[in-house]
Amino acid sequence: MKSTETFTGLSALEPQWPAPRAVRAGFTLRGGGVSGGPYASLNLGTRVGDDAAAVVENRRRLRAGLRLPGEPEWVEQVHGIGVLDLDAPERANVADAVIARRRGQVCVVQVADCLPVLFASLRGDAVAVAHAGWRGLAAGVLEATVARLGIDPPKLLAWLGPAIGPHHFEVGDEVRAAFLAHDPRAASAFVANDRGRWLCDLRALARQRLRDMGMRAVYGVDWCTYSDPERFFSYRRDGRCGRMAALIWLD
Repeated sequence: MKSTETFTGLSALEPQWPAPRAVRAGFTLRGGGVSGGPYASLNLGTRVGDDAAAVVENRRRLRAGLRLPGEPEWVEQVHGIGVLDLDAPERANVADAVIARRRGQVCVVQVADCLPVLFASLRGDAVAVAHAGWRGLAAGVLEATVARLGIDPPKLLAWLGPAIGPHHFEVGDEVRAAFLAHDPRAASAFVANDRGRWLCDLRALARQRLRDMGMRAVYGVDWCTYSDPERFFSYRRDGRCGRMAALIWLD
């Protein structure tokens, strides 16, 4: 994954994966916006306490910098398994995954440690993005997204973006238990630390879920949002902070 000149004037990364030509995607970094303080500078979240006018300008820069074909479909994320299908006649704005099948529809989720997962069909006729924090991941947000896409998992690509890494994501027994209740093999993604808690590998858990669905074409990066304050917002690290965006659309 690299910074790319295609996204002129915007601090963003382009996934490096063998997606069809019609599939476009990006992941924003924290630079290139107008927000200040803990939200500096490209905060895209409207519910984190930032100045509303600054967020409006940041979203304008997002559309211009990524040359988006339309306004992203911003949703209210609740760490659940709700999926918004942009072709559905009725749209609920509360969701943790978004699906598009037509040009001009832009799927987006916001993150600041949680794992963003992009999906694309091998035919290049459907895309999706899921917000996979531990709650949503344990509850089945990835499975719900694939089911709603209605495409056989072997005919999908997935890409895992920057998220909090396993050296910094400390969780309690209840988190580990939630995953082990689904599959005892999830134990391999947890390492006990000297504080009597667990270090959790979100990416390993996501890859396990995707593999179990039959997906083999899984790509991504291992970049840790917590350990890189220059490029990434991190809720675990800072508390008050902005939000980055993972976006995907059909060109």
